[in-house]
Amino acid sequence: MNTRPKRDFGTLSTEQIAYAGLADLQSAAGGAARAGVLARIILAVFDDYYVRSRQIPLLAKAAFEKRDWPTAIALSQERIAIYSLSISKAVPVLELAIRETEGQAQFWPMVESAFGELVGGRYEADLALAYLASIRRWVYRDRWQPIPYDVARSRPLPTDRAFLRSHRPPDGRMTPAIADALLDAPGLETPFRDRPGDAAAVAERINRELGLDAAPVLARVEVMTAGFYRNRGAYVVGALELPERRVPMALALLNGEEGVTVDAVITRSSTLRHVFSSALANFHVTERAYHEVVAYLHGLMPERPLGQHYSTVGYNHVGKMAVMQEIRGDLARTEQVFDHAPGPRGSVAIGFTAPGTDYVLKVIRDTPTENYKWERFDGVASVLEKYSAVHELNRSGSMLDNILYQTVALPSALFSDALLDDLLEAASGSIAFYRNEVMFRHLIVQRKMVPLPLFLERCSEREAETAVIRLGQCIRNNAATGVFNRDLDGRNYGVSALHFVYLFDYDAILPLSEVKVRTNADREFGEEDVPDWVFEEGPVFLPEELEAHLRLPDKRLRRLFREAHGELLTAAWWERMQRLLAEGRVPRVRTYPRSTQLARSQPEEDLTLRTPG
Repeated sequence: MNTRPKRDFGTLSTEQIAYAGLADLQSAAGGAARAGVLARIILAVFDDYYVRSRQIPLLAKAAFEKRDWPTAIALSQERIAIYSLSISKAVPVLELAIRETEGQAQFWPMVESAFGELVGGRYEADLALAYLASIRRWVYRDRWQPIPYDVARSRPLPTDRAFLRSHRPPDGRMTPAIADALLDAPGLETPFRDRPGDAAAVAERINRELGLDAAPVLARVEVMTAGFYRNRGAYVVGALELPERRVPMALALLNGEEGVTVDAVITRSSTLRHVFSSALANFHVTERAYHEVVAYLHGLMPERPLGQHYSTVGYNHVGKMAVMQEIRGDLARTEQVFDHAPGPRGSVAIGFTAPGTDYVLKVIRDTPTENYKWERFDGVASVLEKYSAVHELNRSGSMLDNILYQTVALPSALFSDALLDDLLEAASGSIAFYRNEVMFRHLIVQRKMVPLPLFLERCSEREAETAVIRLGQCIRNNAATGVFNRDLDGRNYGVSALHFVYLFDYDAILPLSEVKVRTNADREFGEEDVPDWVFEEGPVFLPEELEAHLRLPDKRLRRLFREAHGELLTAAWWERMQRLLAEGRVPRVRTYPRSTQLARSQPEEDLTLRTPG
């Protein structure tokens, strides 16, 4: 279990609700009565969590309207943490009462039966059942059990795609009138700077990009009647129907001092996939029907696994269940088994995957391998803590999100013999083999990437240049979120199907604020005295050595990196970033290319915002 203290946002009444129910539990006569009372208590604390989770998107909308960026970021942090925070508050109150029933083999099945009756017919029944399973797992310390993400949904919330609105162009083209109507979709209660001008620009851009002026064949424009909010941006999402294809559409909105503007028009699935990447913070979506929203997004971006869409819109625990179903389904469909992941073996984690799945799974070794670079290893728990922290971080688009499972079992038949031997030898403290199952105390799941060195071996010259440019941007973005990767070896970075570069190994990450940025660049040639930084405690970073650490394979790529990101090799850049972060300011995150923008980006001084202290 993750024992790190949870940040309390002060927005839940979990403990009060649980304590209030204990009196009823104590007076209940008989096991069935106690099980029914306990089921009602657990449902009450679930409702406390769920109501707050549904309030957050509306509060994010209000924060966007008011340009209250500190609140927007705080809401993102709360949305990620609130599920496990609710569980951690409920369990200590309920644990003693539940453990009093030890020896009564049928007690918990009676709780599950009563709880199932209580949530029957509720739209969010699957989420409620997952919450119940989490309570059980925390109390009994038993295995993680996947609850089907569509279980108990006896009545879908929207019966006729009510969260969608359609417009039919009169002459086969996008019109300013329809574009203006799209801007109504999120229901913003704040003025636009120039709404007619934006509507005309949106219509012109869509007609030009889809060639509708020459061939007016636009049959229908569809938009979701919901706002998608993240940090200080908002999105309108929908689709454009053409005779032989369906084109995804998103309008990116910003709210400046003069009002809301349409900053970008996105009509490419690949760009939209990057905007919805799990390497970025979750979206807050004001539509309650999360299953239908996810199905719609999956239709727009079918290349992204369904489970990742759930996580992207803030339903991480539903996504967690969907991802495990996808993995097991992939292996069953392809008749493949897990084996070591391609690329160099990790010194801290054992990574494994199968060709037919989109995911890589990781287990932390009991002790690092002989090529471990650092003075000491603080243990498996410390590494898991770093992966957990990344999940809760307001990610800037350059770090993969993690799905962390605790106490999960998989059939041993899903593993190659070589992998199974390696796991049992190198991670025996976290793995047990029992009755043809492999029981994992922890399991980390990430989207599959091609390790950067492997990618550079196989790609074209142009693709290699793109990857090196994006590697530097990855390092910049992570620094902007206060993350420093102490192990800058290029093997810790991966390249996605869209050729974006991400950091995916987190055992060596540190808060940038803790790093001592020093340099030898100011020393005279031939000086033989030992620099002062050698005697300093804590992590020291010499930026001029960054290029060597990355291990780029040839001079051409190293020269390109220096030309594009030379300032990363200077102490001044890193010290400035530390100073901005200490002041509570972080660079603005850009999630779509400049080519999608209707106008040039905001001036440099608009690239920082103050975050909560």
